[in-house]
Amino acid sequence: MRKLFIIILLAAILVSGCQSTLKSDKVKVTFWHGLSGPLGDTLNQMIREFNRSQDEVEVVANPISSYTALSQKLMASIQAKKQPDIAQVFESWTSKYIEADVLCKLEDLMKEDKDFDLKSLDDIYPVFLKSNTFDGVLYSFPFNKSVRAYFYNKDDFYRAGLDPNHFPATWQEFRDYCKKLSIDTNGDGKLDKFGTNYNVNEWQFINLLHQAGGSILDENGKPQLNSPQGIEALSYTSDLINKDKTVYLVREFEGQNDFLAGIAAMYEGSSVSITHMRQQPINFNIGYAPLPIYKTNQSAVSGANIVIFKSGDRKRELAAWKFIKWFTDTAQTAKWSAKTCYMPVRKSAMQSPELLTFLQEFPQFQGIYDQLENAVYEPQIPAWFKARPELKGFLEKAMRGNSTPRQALDEANAKFQSIIAEEQYVKKL
Repeated sequence: MRKLFIIILLAAILVSGCQSTLKSDKVKVTFWHGLSGPLGDTLNQMIREFNRSQDEVEVVANPISSYTALSQKLMASIQAKKQPDIAQVFESWTSKYIEADVLCKLEDLMKEDKDFDLKSLDDIYPVFLKSNTFDGVLYSFPFNKSVRAYFYNKDDFYRAGLDPNHFPATWQEFRDYCKKLSIDTNGDGKLDKFGTNYNVNEWQFINLLHQAGGSILDENGKPQLNSPQGIEALSYTSDLINKDKTVYLVREFEGQNDFLAGIAAMYEGSSVSITHMRQQPINFNIGYAPLPIYKTNQSAVSGANIVIFKSGDRKRELAAWKFIKWFTDTAQTAKWSAKTCYMPVRKSAMQSPELLTFLQEFPQFQGIYDQLENAVYEPQIPAWFKARPELKGFLEKAMRGNSTPRQALDEANAKFQSIIAEEQYVKKL
C-alpha cells in the first residue's frame, strides 16, 4: 500500500507539472504568410527563436500555399471579420485594407511602446519607409524584401576569354557578352549554349523601364507603360531574343534549372534565387552581380511587407508589434538576410557580424545590396495589383515577336487605364 501511495503521489506531481508547463500566460499572435521551402524554414526557425526569447508573446504561424492564395484568404477573413493578427502583404493590398479600415496605424503602436525610439526609423532604408507610408501614415513595415540580381557561370566566362570576376555593367556590355557566350558546341549550326534565358517577367520590365529613365505612373497618377522609355526597355529584351537570338524564352522555373545545367551562362532572378539554387548541386564556380544599368542605376524592390490587423484588443495589437520590432531590428534583419538573401531593412545591418561574415565569403553580393541606395518601389494603388499580372501577357506578345513593343505596350497601358477607371468608379459607389 505504501508503494502504491508513492506511485500515485508521483503521478499526481507529474500531471501537475505538465499542466503548469502547458499553461501559458503568453499573448498569442496569429501570423499568416506565404513563404515555403528553405525561406519558410528559416522564417519558422526565427519565429521559434522569438517565442523562446521572451515570456510575453507567442507567434503562431499559418503558412499559406502562395501569395495569391494568401490574398484570397485575407479578403475572405476580412469579410468574415476573422482576420489574423499579422500577415504578409504587398503595397497594393495594403491600399485596399486601408479603405476597409481594418489596419492598425503602426506609428500609434510605436508611440505606445516605451522601449521603441522613433528616431530608429532613420535607420530603415528610405525606399522601404516610403513604400510603406500611405498619405503620410505608416501602415505597414518592410518584412521580406528583395531586389533583382544576376547569377553567372564563372567557368563559362573564363572559357569565353572574359574576366570571371567582372559582370557586364551596362545594357550594351551585357548584349556583347550574350553574343560571346552563345556557342554552337557540336558544329550543327545551332546554338547549344546561350548568354542567358528570360521568362516573361513584369518585375524585369519594371527595372528596365526605370533604368531607361521612365516610370510606371506620372506625377498625376497616369499610366506611362507605353512611354518612349517603356518602348526602349521592351525593345531591348525583344531584340536579344528575336534579333540577336542569344537569349531564349523559358517558363518561370525552367530558367534557373537551365542555368544550373550549363545551358545558359547567366541568369537573372530575385536576390533570393540563390537560396533555392543551393538546394541543388552547383557544378561550377558561381558569380553574383547587380543588374547592368543604362541611363539610370535605379532598380525596383519587391517582396512583402507586414501589417497588423485591428482586433479590438490593444494588448494583442501591441504584442504583434513586439514581434515585428524584434524581427526587423539590426541583429535579426541581418541574420534573415544572411540566411535567405532577402534584403536587410536596416542600414546598420550592413555592419553587423552576420553580414560582414557573409560578404567576406561572398564579396560580389555587395553590389546587389548597394542597389538599395537608389531603389524605387512599385505603385501602391489597388489598380496595380490587377494590372501587374495583365501586363505579363502583353510583354509576352512582344518577346515572342507576335507584336511590336509599341503595340504591346499601347495595349497594356490602355488596360491599366481601364482598371484605374473601374477602381475609381467602384470607390464612388
